[in-house]
Amino acid sequence: MISKEVIEEIKYRNDIEDVISGYVALKRAGSNSNGLCPFHSEKTPSFTVFRSSQSFYCFGCGAGGDVITFIMKAESLDYRGALEFLAKRAGITITEDERDKEQGVRRTRVLEMNREAARFFHETLKNTPEALKYLARRGLDGATIKHFGIGYAPESFNALTNHMHKLGYTDEELKTAFLAGISEKTGRAYDYFRKRIIFPIINTTGEVVAFGGRVTDDSKPKYLNTSDTPAFKKSKNLFALNYAKSHCAERMILCEGYMDVIALHAAGFQNAVATLGTALTAEQARIMKKYTNTVLISYDSDEAGQRAANKAFTLLGEAGLETRILRMEGAKDPDEYIKKFGKLKFQNVIDGSFTRFDYKFLKIISENDIETTQGRVKAAALACEEIANTPSSVEREIYIGKTADKLNISADSLKRDVNRLISRRTRKEQKEQTQKIIMESQGYADRVNPDRIKNLKANSAEEMILGIMLKFHEYIKGVNSGKFDLKAEDFVSDFSRKVFVAVTEAGEDFDIGILNEKFTEAEMARIIKMQVLREGLTVNDKIFADSVNTLKEAGRKNTLSIEEIINKKRNKTNNK
Repeated sequence: MISKEVIEEIKYRNDIEDVISGYVALKRAGSNSNGLCPFHSEKTPSFTVFRSSQSFYCFGCGAGGDVITFIMKAESLDYRGALEFLAKRAGITITEDERDKEQGVRRTRVLEMNREAARFFHETLKNTPEALKYLARRGLDGATIKHFGIGYAPESFNALTNHMHKLGYTDEELKTAFLAGISEKTGRAYDYFRKRIIFPIINTTGEVVAFGGRVTDDSKPKYLNTSDTPAFKKSKNLFALNYAKSHCAERMILCEGYMDVIALHAAGFQNAVATLGTALTAEQARIMKKYTNTVLISYDSDEAGQRAANKAFTLLGEAGLETRILRMEGAKDPDEYIKKFGKLKFQNVIDGSFTRFDYKFLKIISENDIETTQGRVKAAALACEEIANTPSSVEREIYIGKTADKLNISADSLKRDVNRLISRRTRKEQKEQTQKIIMESQGYADRVNPDRIKNLKANSAEEMILGIMLKFHEYIKGVNSGKFDLKAEDFVSDFSRKVFVAVTEAGEDFDIGILNEKFTEAEMARIIKMQVLREGLTVNDKIFADSVNTLKEAGRKNTLSIEEIINKKRNKTNNK
């Protein structure tokens, strides 16, 4: 729905290196740039930005594409949303026509609805004494309520929907934005949030992307949150990050709920954030890494909170963050602790935060009687498992020393046990990695191109041909003009055929950005990989023609089904 000329202008005014440098610390490597991939956790850079082709590719996780693909993935947007995001960044206006409206509810429309709904909820709160009294009991004053834009959803089934209808929004739009549901009996819309304190979720650019609602009594569910919409992915957002991003360079506090974050901000700890009704995700951990190097976990002290803390430790560590945990005695969460003991005491808790090992070791000691031989042996075994999971060799040495002193056991003995556990885990990981490489090389479990395993030789030729066409556009012209005898039906796999058709239809002026609308993120990554593998490759007409001939010859042979391939391999094994 957006013209090719406008897309080209958007891409031209959003240089890929400039855009990505806002998410990744890039270092120049020849004509390209490298950095740590923002889409998976790694310590050695495998993420490359190719300036000449205005594309990126990660040799670690396989993510790849152009600047549009990157924004789609980094900001959790669809194709249109990514174009709008980049257009806004470049000061380009995208006009909406009737065809756009027919395509469904756009991200910008959802954001407009959210902004109006936030205003409605906030005004409703002002006129609801019971809700104001509840917030006052929770220690929230007027300034805090205004700062966070807190509101209230009335008990009525149609208060918000009636208000939004007057503004021109339809039931279907309200449903898509997760502001309303549709009754199966009547077919009418009803308010999704009712009789709840409303917390707007605001992204780092100041847009209201979602809402969280909390009951004021003991009814269930306690919290209700917006599900994923065209403007929101809960796995890639954090509550109050829009405020915390300016106060967390030294460290960030990770909480479980909205009220904990608000209580901390009100007490002056403006570096607090929370997940949105779900456990911490790898995407959220990598987002936090963009703003800080240290995260303090401040979860509830109950069993569920501690399980969540264990998972958070792992994910934050994989993202390269130094992680510590707060131990609050006498209170279950930060909100309660500050109310009981004050903010100065909470600062002491922060200053005395524990490493994961120290926190776990205290728990191990408290749960095992180290005055007995059996208790010491069990405590030592559990401590060794924790130490073995610590990536830093320096930290392992320190923790081994602490454990040896506390349990009165030889440090050398503990070190041998730790090294044995590390070796066992390393062998297991290497075996799994080898099996994965073998499976991938043979085409098994290829979700992007499941046909690949059926004819590996033909598929290799297909990828060579497409890679050359993607990198050297004169070969697109050569195919379209008949210089090379190559047609869509020559391709063995449906995926490669689809790519070939898309490329040849675009012609010699092909731009890889136009494929974002037709292919998924995973498919775009595979397409970019085909192109990247041709970087620095010497290509001529003979190489291209030979690849075409190889494809045709391999394609003439009978293509095996998955069942036939498995049976063939099973027979070979049995014969051995």
